[in-house]
Amino acid sequence: MMTVRQILPPALAMSAIVLVSNLLVQFPINSWLTWGAFSYPVAYFVTDVCNRTSGPALARRVAWVGFSVGLILSALFAPARIAFASGAAFIISQLLDVAVFNRLRRASWWKAPLFGSAAASVVDTSIFFGVAFAGSAIAWLPLAVGDLGVKLFMALALLPPYRVLVNRLAPPTSI
Repeated sequence: MMTVRQILPPALAMSAIVLVSNLLVQFPINSWLTWGAFSYPVAYFVTDVCNRTSGPALARRVAWVGFSVGLILSALFAPARIAFASGAAFIISQLLDVAVFNRLRRASWWKAPLFGSAAASVVDTSIFFGVAFAGSAIAWLPLAVGDLGVKLFMALALLPPYRVLVNRLAPPTSI
């Protein structure tokens, strides 16, 4: 049985990440990158820590709570098309991350979070940019490529903090 104490902190973090990312994706850094590319990969970090420390059921629940709250907040603070694209890309990629992570959870400690995040990033980027900007005047393909590159970089960069946090939160045998 999952408790509110288990679900609430990661669900709030997830919701905040979605909202901030939906706002930041509207601000390009250059012709191939937005600020949202740096904040969004942290959502996979949250899911992966939950998955490793408490299992896939909690990770999925956190993803669904984060999706629901994030979608409502995004609908209030971001354009409707971005909120819809974000919601669809978010939940599909989060559930993929949980599934890939789970399949690799017994491999080396870094494989599950890295490959889960990488697979989810490809799917998320494709869905989000395809839905949010297709048919618009925005040159979104270079943004999608830049976004994906940063997500893959962040998947690598978040491995050390993932390891430290999991070591603090989980018993040594579950790593």
